[in-house]
Amino acid sequence: MIKISRGEEVIFIWCLFLALCQLVYEKHESYQWVKYIYIDDPVSSLDDNNTIAIACDLATLLKDNKDNFKVIISSHHGLFFNVMCNELKKQNHRKYFLYKDKITNQLYLQATDDVPFFHHVANLRELQRAVDDNKIDRYHFNMMRNILEKTSSFLGYNDFSDCLSGIDDEFLYARALNLLSHGNHSIYEPREMNEDNKKLFKQIFENFLTKYPFNLPNLTEIQQ
Repeated sequence: MIKISRGEEVIFIWCLFLALCQLVYEKHESYQWVKYIYIDDPVSSLDDNNTIAIACDLATLLKDNKDNFKVIISSHHGLFFNVMCNELKKQNHRKYFLYKDKITNQLYLQATDDVPFFHHVANLRELQRAVDDNKIDRYHFNMMRNILEKTSSFLGYNDFSDCLSGIDDEFLYARALNLLSHGNHSIYEPREMNEDNKKLFKQIFENFLTKYPFNLPNLTEIQQ
């Protein structure tokens, strides 16, 4: 018996899938009925190097056979999505982000044709709506903490609080995020905050965007 990792299993299955795709591309008689190919997140459990390699190989395969049939690819993996965007930027294709608004519980399909889309930017837009509507729940502090963690990692900082360095009341904000982003209940359980905590969250959010001016998309533009 040979034991393989989850990542190795994914690569093995992906190789078999690519082999079948090649038969379709070559119009093998057993696969002439195929007109569409749907690929769902082929990079689960893979490291970044293998994720990039698979995205590049897949993009090459699609570019070489772009006139044979149509392909739909779905993924929750930000790196895979953005590599595919860059590899296919000169090809005729469309990119969308499927977004669920946690406030309205509605699904939206947002076109991302101009720039690659990042999940944390969508979360920032959702936080902006919560601030604008003054509907701030405890889980919004979790989301804010998560965004700060990603930002600090990208900038090479050791701790999320480093992103707040130089901001007035930075220690108060860091302490508040530490305290209010933990609890015994689900982090996504709606639990509206009192007015003092809402005001505190707005200050943290607005100071963060002042220091890091993200371009936030309009996620409520539904694509037909």
